[in-house]
Amino acid sequence: MAAQHLSSAPHAPAPSGPYRQARTGYGKRSAPGQRLPGPADFALLPERERYLAGYVDHLPDGAAMDIKSLAKDLPLYGQMAIGTALRRLAVAGHLRHVRCRVESLGQSRWVTLTFWSRTARDNEWWAAQLASDADGTPGQAAVGQAAVEAAPTEPESATPAVPRQRVPEAPVAAAAEGPSPAYLALARLGRVEPRLALSAADCAVLEGLAAAWFERGVDAEYVTRALISGLPDRIGSPVGFVRRRLTDKVPARLPEAVAAPAASVRTVLVECTECGRPGPAEALPDGLCRACRRAPEGAVPTSDVPVAERDIEAHVRILRDKLRMP
Repeated sequence: MAAQHLSSAPHAPAPSGPYRQARTGYGKRSAPGQRLPGPADFALLPERERYLAGYVDHLPDGAAMDIKSLAKDLPLYGQMAIGTALRRLAVAGHLRHVRCRVESLGQSRWVTLTFWSRTARDNEWWAAQLASDADGTPGQAAVGQAAVEAAPTEPESATPAVPRQRVPEAPVAAAAEGPSPAYLALARLGRVEPRLALSAADCAVLEGLAAAWFERGVDAEYVTRALISGLPDRIGSPVGFVRRRLTDKVPARLPEAVAAPAASVRTVLVECTECGRPGPAEALPDGLCRACRRAPEGAVPTSDVPVAERDIEAHVRILRDKLRMP
């Protein structure tokens, strides 16, 4: 648990637009269920972390909050100090780096989200929220279902409200149903082939047989071609001939279409705040992998996983400082 620091910390400058916008899939994402901002926020954090947390908390969603961007916006601290502060904010429960694998249209790509919570959360809360978000879509503003507290309602005005005038509803006339596609296909048959001209009574009698064709997924053009193809030289009764063809040539019923797969499949992994190593939330308590939890603060992690690109320069600087030591 963090110890209370009563020393006055310099207030972080309130971010004023335009903000440094992160690339798509990166940047700040606000976690749900946070309390409203107050003067006691981050009061238990050390001075540097309190300074950085106050600045990040005012950033809008989608703003860049990587080490380089924060070091440019907050010249009071360098990249090394910013990186250490972000690590401590993750341990305190305010921050998680999340790596998401998104599969869409047969392609797979990874995006990194940085989730921020003004309210400090424990490892169980983060694990539950990230698990509930595993089936979501990338680029959302928060993990899981948003549960932001409702803003206070404005008091009612003392001025009496002017009653609205009731607009008379226009009478809705019952529109007569038009002829069915099956009836129209039979009625137009004589325009295509005069020898198969049918009367209105004939179309009404054969409408049920033609409707069975449409129920099998065919259209009017298909019905017309099937009825007029290969006609004999002489047709004694058009209605009898069409009835026979509608019965004998009814198309086969195709099986129902298989449900299309989901547009995107998402896998969510927590990313180590120190070295960028991904893993399930249970394996990275406090947002740190096992190697970074054991290593002393400021040391280069010994994990064999490649270091995240955004931290390469910071780790190179550590190595250079070690080489300069006598």
